[in-house]
Amino acid sequence: MDIELASYLLPEGILEYFEITNHKTKDDTIHFYLKEKNILPEEYQSTLAHSKGFSPEITIEDFPLRGKSVFLHIRRRRWTLIESGKIVKRDWTLIAKGTRITNEFASFLKGIT
Repeated sequence: MDIELASYLLPEGILEYFEITNHKTKDDTIHFYLKEKNILPEEYQSTLAHSKGFSPEITIEDFPLRGKSVFLHIRRRRWTLIESGKIVKRDWTLIAKGTRITNEFASFLKGIT
């Protein structure tokens, strides 16, 4: 998939931290599969850490495109800090609190009710 085109379809800024691993159109739905890039969170940049794989995949619903539902399948990365052995993840505010949809989509839905 063309990354520039994808940047117009996905939530703003998501491609800075995630790469698209796959995309599928099935019936009336579009699925984007995203994997977090191996970029250590800013607060741990001065610490030695190893990437230790991914958290279980989560699926969130985003804005519909051309009448099709859009689902983002996201795999978040985790790291282990060498000195302390602590496992850390990036603090994401992608998902609206208490929902399984993006903040942008939640705001949109609030505006039409």
